[in-house]
Amino acid sequence: MGPKTTKVYETLRERLAKGAYAPGEKFPSERTLTEELEIGRTALRQVLARLVTEGALEVRGRSSYRVPGAVSVKAPGGLEPWRIHGERDLYDNRWVKLQLWDVEPPGVKRFEHHVVKLHHVAVTAVIDDQDRVLMMWRYRFVPQRFGWELPGGIVDEGEAPAETALREVVEETGWRPNRVEHLVTYQPMVGMVDSPHDIFVAHGAEKVGEPTDLEEAGHIEWVPLTDIPGLLARGELLGSGTLVALLHILATRGKQGVTAAH
Repeated sequence: MGPKTTKVYETLRERLAKGAYAPGEKFPSERTLTEELEIGRTALRQVLARLVTEGALEVRGRSSYRVPGAVSVKAPGGLEPWRIHGERDLYDNRWVKLQLWDVEPPGVKRFEHHVVKLHHVAVTAVIDDQDRVLMMWRYRFVPQRFGWELPGGIVDEGEAPAETALREVVEETGWRPNRVEHLVTYQPMVGMVDSPHDIFVAHGAEKVGEPTDLEEAGHIEWVPLTDIPGLLARGELLGSGTLVALLHILATRGKQGVTAAH
């Protein structure tokens, strides 16, 4: 892409990331975009094709695009949540807190349930223009094994998760993303563990130095996205954040590939 095309790509990508278009909404027509952004139709189609490949847009008919994410299922109504009558600490330090919560599910006698509170975490998948993802080959002593992971870490007090995402990529890999975009927030063990995980994606990065977090850094490599299913089958992808991020990317890219074929 040339400078003008790259600028248009970044403009549209930023609009999508900030929610300027609702999930399921029809994207502006090529004619509208060429006039608004002052770009030729051929160059614009190059930008739109990249956004489709990245899963940011869906193809709907000839030269028609839609923002992905629309759903038909509705959340059921009329259900009651559990009542929480209180909580007490059993153990607490800077890394983990163990509590007992006094809970009462609807129609069930109240009881005490263990709850583990861990840190808020941010994880980032950095993708380059060759469809490769920035990963680390690391040893984890708890499962006592090596595996591939995405960079990520604990969100410091007062720090925005997006800031954590950028900081951790630089500290653990020596690469600085151009920017990060939020994909999803989830809980890895929602039944009894509270540890929000924010997943981000970044498109492009520049090498700014060597890793500074020597405890976290491992062998660093740009891994082709086409290798991810094989690594998954071999059990070499460690951590739920890595799995959620990469499976999301593969799912959206695969969907766009099928859509575009029609």
